[in-house]
Amino acid sequence: MSAIPTSTKTSLAQRLSAHARANWPQLTTVHVRYRGRFAYVAAELADGERLPLMRLRYGGSAHRWGVAIYVASTTSYEDQIWFNGTTEDLFDLVCDLHIPNTRL
Repeated sequence: MSAIPTSTKTSLAQRLSAHARANWPQLTTVHVRYRGRFAYVAAELADGERLPLMRLRYGGSAHRWGVAIYVASTTSYEDQIWFNGTTEDLFDLVCDLHIPNTRL
């Protein structure tokens, strides 16, 4: 599998940031960093705490990703082969797991 194209990196970061602004007011920033075919997503709270949320594995297009959810108790990512949704749906799922629920 090839590396993530720049346009896909930009699109993913913009979509997740817009989704967070609309649905997760307790987050100040969504951070996305890339390494090879992986995108690591973290959220920043108002107090500056940064929470790792998920790792996405590029599947060849901007809307095709493998999913791994961050597990704090093991400080690692666990693949989720059962998940079948958008990256925004996944973002909501992991935020529900890791962030106090004050969502609109």
